[in-house]
Amino acid sequence: MSGTGTVAGVPIVDDPRAAVRPGLPIEAIGLGQVARGGRRLLDDVSLTVRPGELVAIIGASGAGKTTLLETLAGVRRPGTGSVRHDGRPAPDAAVGYVPQDDIIHQELPLARTLRYAARLRLPARSDVDARVAEVLAVLGLTGRADTRVGSLSGGERKRASIAVELLARPRALFLDEPTSGLDPATAAELLTLLRELAADGVPVVLTTHNPADVDRCDTVVVLAPGGRLVFAGPPSSAPAHFDADDVAGVYGRLADAPSWPGSTTDISDHAPAAPAPKSPGSLRQAALLTRRNLDILGANRLTLAILIGSPLVILAMFLMLFRAGAFDPAHPDPATTVMILFWIAFGVFFFGLTYGLLQICSELPILRREVFAGLRLGPYLAAKVALLLPPLALVDLLLLAVLRALDRLPATGHFAELYLTALLASACALALGLLCSASVSDVAQASLLLPMLCFPQVLFVGAILPVPVMAPVGRALSFAMSNRWSFEALGHSAGLETLWRDGGSPLGPPLLATYGDSFARAPWQNWLILGGMTLLFLAGAVLVLRLRCGRRRG
Repeated sequence: MSGTGTVAGVPIVDDPRAAVRPGLPIEAIGLGQVARGGRRLLDDVSLTVRPGELVAIIGASGAGKTTLLETLAGVRRPGTGSVRHDGRPAPDAAVGYVPQDDIIHQELPLARTLRYAARLRLPARSDVDARVAEVLAVLGLTGRADTRVGSLSGGERKRASIAVELLARPRALFLDEPTSGLDPATAAELLTLLRELAADGVPVVLTTHNPADVDRCDTVVVLAPGGRLVFAGPPSSAPAHFDADDVAGVYGRLADAPSWPGSTTDISDHAPAAPAPKSPGSLRQAALLTRRNLDILGANRLTLAILIGSPLVILAMFLMLFRAGAFDPAHPDPATTVMILFWIAFGVFFFGLTYGLLQICSELPILRREVFAGLRLGPYLAAKVALLLPPLALVDLLLLAVLRALDRLPATGHFAELYLTALLASACALALGLLCSASVSDVAQASLLLPMLCFPQVLFVGAILPVPVMAPVGRALSFAMSNRWSFEALGHSAGLETLWRDGGSPLGPPLLATYGDSFARAPWQNWLILGGMTLLFLAGAVLVLRLRCGRRRG
């Protein structure tokens, strides 16, 4: 390649490593989608989108606009029919998709946010800073590079979302209602930008309810209720086709409009494109995500204060609740010792659960977009664990060390066993929190889950009511409680059996008989169970996210 030019509005200069990837021709043939319950979302839709076209998809609410956009982009598999990107099955590895949701982290400055996005999308040796500067210049955001994303205006945040997709030089761009919520002037500016991107050869497809957006496009695709294609052509021709005065009047004519024959012009002879750059490997993705998570946590002072402060508050309550000398062999108190160990087990469980429970649901729209762009779910979860496990290890150590120093734990031996049990219990609860966070859609649902997850860990652990004397159903449920295995490991390490048997308390032998062999297993056996449950919860989180996040492109 020689000379200069532009791709997606970004200057291209002489560089033997660079390759101009032409716009992506898109062909849809006989697309059909059916929702659960049998409602038809798309009905035999066929059309083509050529490089350089700006296409608007309009129609009444529920007509299937977003469904068609996602199917054309390759985010959603077609129920029937097919979508081809440059003659290959969708999704192509170099398409950009901007959903209507807020899909960019708001805690960091814009330029830093884009640098993380670029490193996740571009090869390791790419000049990330130069690419980010180019995209910011194209979108008119250079002056806002150091502004926190959450402080940008609505129009600037829309452009910031588009900037994330332009980093990898997409060959096609899909946007779901990009002007929704914008004032007319800002919407016009955004459409002008999209018009310029299309002029550089990148096909741009968007959904909209705004008639003014349609007038700025090359082609308008009109869907009637039931996902029927009833028109595809120049916006100026649409009103006459529907016997309406203008584009706004088209909406009143959709119910009785006949189906449009569609367009399936052969575009398979388009020149082959240069391959899209490979996304980073799993280890590099995990490292980048860990650094980004740490940056975001550091920028959110309130969240950081809660993560640090809540264990300290619980520790203070434990110190007020537990009396000193409870484990003194000279003055044994079996009922008190068992409850102290139970609340320690529950405390470290609560730390891990609350750390993980809000981690994924609050950024699920962002995750969907990044998975579509090539992010792997294994590195994503590994980065969450890498960020949260070290502070959990510190608060667990602080909890046990302070209780030990203030005579709320046995004074001799087995501290390492107690600590390892607490750490594994927190890790298991963290994995459970991540699984539940992946399963819900927002913070409110996650908050409602908290008591539902905690109550069984209190009732079926075997502290308040020993496992051997539970009803059969309760005994069976106790096997699924991670707190049971940490409680029993703590009891073994604290020497409850010896303390109760040889301590001289008349309550000891009856309690020992009630608990049976609960504390007889060596701690390593309980550790294996906790480790297995941790891996099971993380695998479940990956599976749930795979179902909820859809397809990875390429």
